[in-house]
Amino acid sequence: MPISSNPLEAVERKIEQFIDELDDSGIKSLYGKLPHGKRLRAKLILKIAGESLKVVKTASIVEMIHAASLLHDDVIDDAYTRRGKLSLNAIYGSKTAIMFGDILYSKGFYELNNIDKEVSLVISNAVVQLSLGERNDIILSNSFNHDRDKYLKMIYQKTASLMEASAEAAAILAGKSREPYRVYGRNLGVAFQMIDDILDITQDSKQLGKPAMHDFAEGKATLPYIYLYESLDIDEKQHLLSLHKKVIDTQSAEWISDMITKHNIVARCYQEAKELIDEAVTLMHNEGEESLEQIATAMIDRSF
Repeated sequence: MPISSNPLEAVERKIEQFIDELDDSGIKSLYGKLPHGKRLRAKLILKIAGESLKVVKTASIVEMIHAASLLHDDVIDDAYTRRGKLSLNAIYGSKTAIMFGDILYSKGFYELNNIDKEVSLVISNAVVQLSLGERNDIILSNSFNHDRDKYLKMIYQKTASLMEASAEAAAILAGKSREPYRVYGRNLGVAFQMIDDILDITQDSKQLGKPAMHDFAEGKATLPYIYLYESLDIDEKQHLLSLHKKVIDTQSAEWISDMITKHNIVARCYQEAKELIDEAVTLMHNEGEESLEQIATAMIDRSF
């Protein structure tokens, strides 16, 4: 039986309950300042598995784990904004952000033990992959990475692994075939990051909630930059490399944008993401999951 007319509200209440159980007013206050985001992973779990208490708990745990990973990510990246607002590390410092992330992780894993062994294994493995992905992101940012396979492995680990695990865990809870949902979640996660990487170049800072082309300034050579590098002549390659890990001024940003337009880079990246989404839509169509088809389609069409 459904436990709420709005299952996402039930997820929010369950997370708040988990936070309340910590019996720490400071942590409760920190959680109140944490942006909630799109709750995409929770939506997937609810759409696949329904709205039972066990499902809502699983969705809540996954969102706590995701929030913890973002807290750590902001510290590692020295990011001082998150979705257009000051990040917690910017307000309270890195130590507080890291400890709060550790608490969310720990509480999430504690509650995960009460769900289902297979679900726990799937989600726990995703967190291992997520951590490996964060490390690989740092390593790849040390110099300009033009290896597409390394990039794809990193975004799978850092972004797609938890999305994949969310869909697979929900399928387990619902007694559905795990494989199509696992592939659906993985494709959704990889495509989500590809679109993010495109938007970092094509959208302005107001829409992004962070400076445009911020990824490249941080040292991240995402898919558009990898394909751009492949398309440039020798002198242009050297110029692109000279801009890597530097604050991008207006003139440099215009040059990058012009080169991306000239070589049709955005369309190439978008098509790659779309192919993943098309496969995901087909899988869910075969399973009779119309709402999951719609989520996948919305992923490829978003502007932020």
